[in-house]
Amino acid sequence: FQASNPGQFENDSDVLWQRGHIPETIVYHGRVGINTDAPDEALVVCGNAKVMGRVMHPSDSRAKQNIREVDTNEQLRRITQMRLVEYDYKPEFASVMGIKDT
Repeated sequence: FQASNPGQFENDSDVLWQRGHIPETIVYHGRVGINTDAPDEALVVCGNAKVMGRVMHPSDSRAKQNIREVDTNEQLRRITQMRLVEYDYKPEFASVMGIKDT
C-alpha cells in the first residue's frame, strides 16, 4: 500500500482508507490482509509480526479494575461442569492457514 499524498490513494478502490480523527492515524472500514488476499477477520497476518511496544488485550490487567480473589472451591466445581473436547483441523483449513499438525 502506497499513498502518493497523505489522504490521497492510488485508485478508487482505496477510498475505504481515510484519515483518522486522531492525528497520524489512518482508518480502513473493512478487512486487512498482510501476506494474504483473502482476510476473513478485521486483520489477518500470515507470517510473523514484530511488536516494538506493548500489546493491549482485553485480558490484560491494565484494562481491568476491581480485580479480586474468588472462592477456589466454587471455581473448581464450575470447571468440572465444563465440556472439554479434542479436535483435528479440517485439512482444507489447515493447508490455507499453514498448519502442519492438524
